Amino acid sequence: MGIGEVGELLRRSTVHIRSFSRRGQSAGSGVIWDGDGTVITNAHVMGRGDHSVELWDGRTVPAEVKGRDDQRDLARLKLPTSDVSPINLRESPVKPGELVIAVGNPLGFTGALTTGVIHAVGPVSHLGRRRWVQAAIRLAPGNSGGPLSDAAGGLVGINTMIVSGIALAIPIAVVRDFMRNGTGPRLGVTVRPVSLSQRGGLGLLVLSVAKGSPAEYASVLIGDLLVGANETVFDGPADLADSIREAGRDILKLRFMRGDRTREREVAISLMDRPNREAA
Repeated sequence: MGIGEVGELLRRSTVHIRSFSRRGQSAGSGVIWDGDGTVITNAHVMGRGDHSVELWDGRTVPAEVKGRDDQRDLARLKLPTSDVSPINLRESPVKPGELVIAVGNPLGFTGALTTGVIHAVGPVSHLGRRRWVQAAIRLAPGNSGGPLSDAAGGLVGINTMIVSGIALAIPIAVVRDFMRNGTGPRLGVTVRPVSLSQRGGLGLLVLSVAKGSPAEYASVLIGDLLVGANETVFDGPADLADSIREAGRDILKLRFMRGDRTREREVAISLMDRPNREAA
């Protein structure tokens, strides 16, 4: 198939999402994941109010949020229809130099298509150790949540942001994990990145601790400065979330500063079985 034919298939699997709340209206893109009307998008596309989705054929239907992971910036929606065209999912990893295609609704232009090439796959400076599909492709506000596909139309990532002119997409493997396992365990803290001026690097200042959370049972306090976990030094909030996820429902060895002393606690992540909307 040529680029035009692939683009038409991608448009059928791409939706225009609108969220309505007291603060106003926000919009972005989404991808039809399966034939049951499941849509995957970025969490930051979704406001806290009501949501509607416009399909490729002009139909507009309500959408219900069924899952959300703000740390991985993913959200799962359910549409009240199965008359949809799900996207094809790529099985093998994408490689630098491959041609990619993005479809979305940037700046109000429905179904806009752009092409480019994979620049790299891996971490991005100052964004922690999380891996991204990095593409030299032109995106704009409204592309967030839309598909990044290979030349055959296979989904390789969910477009999320632009950093230094490079488009970043959440890899399909991360999306699959979210769809299978949901948000996963949480530590139960809200944090803010701060610079460690004396020792260099970055710490995560604890702003709140959820009652009954693993953090509370481990005696983490507001004002503590989280600096690492399980042999990993934090470079951003995403590193904390990734360390928690890698620990699964096991033990997280958390390092933090309290005053001028560095401490370590073993945190039983399995204590947090109930969902919450804390930062990590």
